Amino acid sequence: MRKRTNSLTDTGTGSGGSLLDSDPDLKQRPSRGAAGPAAEDREEPGEDRSMAKPFRRLGLLGKLKRTVLWLLLFYVSIPFIIKLCPSIQAKLVFLNFVRLPYFIDLKRPLDQGLNHTHNFYLEPEAGLKIGVWHTVPDQMWREAQGKQGDWFDATLSSAHPAILYLHGNSGTRGGDHRVQLYKVLSSLGYHVITFDYRGWGDSDGSPSEGGMTSDALFLYDWLKQRLDKKRPLYIWGHSLGTGVATNLVRQLCDRGSPPDALILESPFTNIREEAKSHPFSMVYRYLPGFDWFFLDAITANNIRFASDENMSHISCPVLILHAEDDAVVPFHLGKKLYTLAAQSETLIGHKVQFVPFPSSLNYRHKFIYRSPELPSILSDFFGTADPNTQ
Repeated sequence: MRKRTNSLTDTGTGSGGSLLDSDPDLKQRPSRGAAGPAAEDREEPGEDRSMAKPFRRLGLLGKLKRTVLWLLLFYVSIPFIIKLCPSIQAKLVFLNFVRLPYFIDLKRPLDQGLNHTHNFYLEPEAGLKIGVWHTVPDQMWREAQGKQGDWFDATLSSAHPAILYLHGNSGTRGGDHRVQLYKVLSSLGYHVITFDYRGWGDSDGSPSEGGMTSDALFLYDWLKQRLDKKRPLYIWGHSLGTGVATNLVRQLCDRGSPPDALILESPFTNIREEAKSHPFSMVYRYLPGFDWFFLDAITANNIRFASDENMSHISCPVLILHAEDDAVVPFHLGKKLYTLAAQSETLIGHKVQFVPFPSSLNYRHKFIYRSPELPSILSDFFGTADPNTQ
């Protein structure tokens, strides 16, 4: 028995390889004691990967939920922030802090292609200066080279009409679309006087509706004193500047000295209706309490620009220009303002004209100056020939 036992022991240890090779059952059944743990270790990475996929999906879903919650919180908080800090809404109306194009030197209109423009500064109030540009009619550009302010002032007594241009919000008097309009009007034989309201460009002070209107009135009186009394002075407002223009003309009419005509490019009825129609308000327009949160915050800053109300006090010819594809000030607001003007008793006997520009022309909010019809529209409305021929 010992020998057999010993031989079996010897065979199991010393010649184990031959027994495993000869026994197919043993060959197919690996030893659990030795191979089991190693096999289990090899299976764990695969199992981890399969288990990780659901956790990874849950992680992405959690991040998405957190992002949505943050966006929702931001969306809901904005109305309350504006309500608590109405000055924010005023900044959004004026956008005077947006200076486009950047790095422009307003003291050098020549850099913008205006080689017959003089830059200077006036003080509508003590200690408050505003930047002004005077562009002479195109036919004077040769004489204008190297000339100083006195020469430009003297040209205002020439036989050419003048336009006081009131720009809209954001940017400066050197904005590209504004410069292009100056060039068009100058080529038609007009003096063009434009300026940056207090708080805009290189002008001092802070913006307000009252301050903007006061600056415009000061410039109008300054210009009227220097113009030949026989030469017309027109007021042209664009976008937010149309609100300033109707405020100005209302004051002039109330004191018995209306301008020769008022041109409104891309106008609105009043700032509340414009704010409600502006594309930026789209995400909140149907929010309950929209008026209370946003529009009342504008009114709290004494910002009205009520051109619709002003129309019942204006007594001079009115021309309204509006592009049908204007996304900033919707076309229907300009049309509505025209309807009110046409019905105004103070405008009876004065020419009131509305000129729409089809969407196919792609003039949008600020490119009406591109219209080849603009010279004939102006001369027909003013009832005059081309100023260059006068």
